[in-house]
Amino acid sequence: MRVFPDNPPPMPKPTLPEPDETSGASDMLQVFLQQQGRVEKQLSRWVACRATAADLCQELFIRLWRRKDVQVQDLGQYMMRSARNLAIDHIRSQRSRLRTESALLPEQMVGAPTALEDGHQANHELQQVEAALRALPERTRHVFLLNRIHGQSYTDIARALDISASAVEKHMMRALQACKSSVDAPPVKAPK
Repeated sequence: MRVFPDNPPPMPKPTLPEPDETSGASDMLQVFLQQQGRVEKQLSRWVACRATAADLCQELFIRLWRRKDVQVQDLGQYMMRSARNLAIDHIRSQRSRLRTESALLPEQMVGAPTALEDGHQANHELQQVEAALRALPERTRHVFLLNRIHGQSYTDIARALDISASAVEKHMMRALQACKSSVDAPPVKAPK
């Protein structure tokens, strides 16, 4: 059995190297902080989304920080060109994703109907069937309920209602057709 101490020693905090460790890091950080607003605004224009622009700006900083020792003549211009390349890569990946999604079948898509949406659809269809059954003549509805809900055979229904078996069949066909038509009908839009 392993015993853990009540107060474990504190974990050392991860830190970025101090910017003044190298002059390249210091210059890069200073230029980035000066240009960040302008770069983010330009990225926002390119990708048409402020949140995505902010994410790309952070990605730009990480890339620049990893290459902080690279010597360039104009760090501001280099940063803007790198931001433009990030925006282009982002737009290309978005277009590729959209092409891929358009080729998928509806059930393969991430945005495919959820179980909740399927439940709402089933509930809506049930309401349509109930409305169609209520609109049927009383005898037709009664024959349908005796067969489908109470499980009685056509012969038993014919005997109970004192009608012929073929009359039961006709009532059932009318009821089933009404149910099918109510589900197949296009949804009626609510008036505005």
